[in-house]
Amino acid sequence: MDQLSKCEANYVPLTPLTFLKRAGSVYANRTSIIYENIRFTWRQTYERCCRLASSLRSLNILNNHVVSVLAPNVPAMYEMHFAVPMAGAVLNTINSRLDAKNVATILRHSEAKALFVDYQYVQLASEALRILMADSQQGQSSMPLVIVIDDVDSPTGVRLGELEYEQLIQMGNPRFVPIEVQDEWDPISLNYTSGTTSEPKGVVYSHRGAYLSTLALVLGWEMGNEPVYLWSLPMFHCNGWTFTWGIAARGGTNVCIRNTTAFDMYRSIATHKVTHMCCAPIVFNILLEAKLNERREISSPVQILTGGAPPPAPLLEKMEHLGFHVTHAYGLTEATGPALVCEWQAKWNHLPEEHKAKIKCRQGISVLTLADVDVKNMETMESVPHDGKTIGEIVLRGSSIMKGYLKDEVATSKAFKNGWFFTGDVGVIHPDGYLEIKDRSKDVIISGGENISSVELESVLYKHPRVLEAAVVAMPHPRWGESPCAFISLRENETGQKGDVKEADIISYCRKNLPHFMIPKKVKFLSQLPKTSTGKIQKFQLRAMAKTFQVTEKKSTQVNKEIPQYHVEGHEQFLAMSRL
Repeated sequence: MDQLSKCEANYVPLTPLTFLKRAGSVYANRTSIIYENIRFTWRQTYERCCRLASSLRSLNILNNHVVSVLAPNVPAMYEMHFAVPMAGAVLNTINSRLDAKNVATILRHSEAKALFVDYQYVQLASEALRILMADSQQGQSSMPLVIVIDDVDSPTGVRLGELEYEQLIQMGNPRFVPIEVQDEWDPISLNYTSGTTSEPKGVVYSHRGAYLSTLALVLGWEMGNEPVYLWSLPMFHCNGWTFTWGIAARGGTNVCIRNTTAFDMYRSIATHKVTHMCCAPIVFNILLEAKLNERREISSPVQILTGGAPPPAPLLEKMEHLGFHVTHAYGLTEATGPALVCEWQAKWNHLPEEHKAKIKCRQGISVLTLADVDVKNMETMESVPHDGKTIGEIVLRGSSIMKGYLKDEVATSKAFKNGWFFTGDVGVIHPDGYLEIKDRSKDVIISGGENISSVELESVLYKHPRVLEAAVVAMPHPRWGESPCAFISLRENETGQKGDVKEADIISYCRKNLPHFMIPKKVKFLSQLPKTSTGKIQKFQLRAMAKTFQVTEKKSTQVNKEIPQYHVEGHEQFLAMSRL
């Protein structure tokens, strides 16, 4: 057997680009993309991607050059996930919710050779390019070639320079032969982290990792043939959790929407019979809080894959009642999107609804293409017992993990240790082997020696009928070191008011539903909680606010003098912080 060697017939580098070539052939006449009045078939999508790749090469975009794109979930954004690597280049999808300074930072750091800009973001791009131009005049960076993406359904005529996306499509060769992937370890995309706990870093994906992650999620989610997929998850977020490539693999239909509004989502679901969608839990609130004139009847169940912070059980129950079947996943940019999926078991179907919702909050088991996942004691590096109680850091290992951080060897070596990728997340493993995240390691509150999971406390708060959003962080405490501080945004009552719910009401509610040491010492109401550009709650901002609060113990003047009372100072500092 040692004499048998690899050859072109039995060894081909793994790449998700093969999904599109196959779809263009075997699903040629199926609808690939729907966007307003626009319809494309898979044959047309393959030809359009060949044309764009051809034009990119004619513009001197070469192997491993970075091509950036700033666009919403429109057809061009989808096509570039194939066309750019078909030209041998590396795709960098930029978060469209960033400011000009951050966009310029990404363009500079990635050394992007070309920048595609949707007409909607021309002003943002212009500001970023001005910043970049100032740097280039000082010799610090070079300017990318700029191409505007006009609306394919309703052209606006907006331009930034001479080149426009559809012009490149028309100029390109539909019979262009894609640049062959020589090594499956070659980069296919560059994604910048959202920076919830630190500065954004450039995460590099390989063709191999993208291919395996795509297959793992299609299998793990049990996505059948011809799915109709609604793009409610930004494609700039981990390349749409690899479903940009996955829908081609299943010969499905991509329903593109420019804005993630309740009206657009309900309209698309009803009109196009959507079967699958992905989103962060924040989208649940958009759907649940929709006005009557924004809603449409959901005639058949819609499968939702959600990630981010664990969705509270009450939120999951409400979504199920609307007609959405929710599967929870856990992942991060460095893992090429979801790495764990809460794979449902038939024996759970007969459990009470509340119990089922709690199970669905678990992050579950590793996707098939991960070699291993574990929860380890960080001091001993021993695996924690499978008791659902003992916490440790979640570690991953497998081919779907990133290549590393671009131009950051220190951060890369810190993330990869002892043969594992360290996520920075804290979790437990239940007796059935299902993993449940408890917190970011920075978010565990240690109060008087007791570990308090902010996620567990938030889950209780979400059960309060008036709580719309909740986040719990640590605040200083003179006796216990740290104590929980809850930040809450409320939903309106029947008369459209919010002021009827007071801090004392929330604390009283917590006393009835939580152990004494977990009760928040402070509750602060905000109109909305600060979030990252990808919709994650920015706990580092809340921690900074909580640090300005000072808890002082005051002995009660009532009969029971053993019960300390707490007074929180720092309100003015808080108001100043909240205005930032």
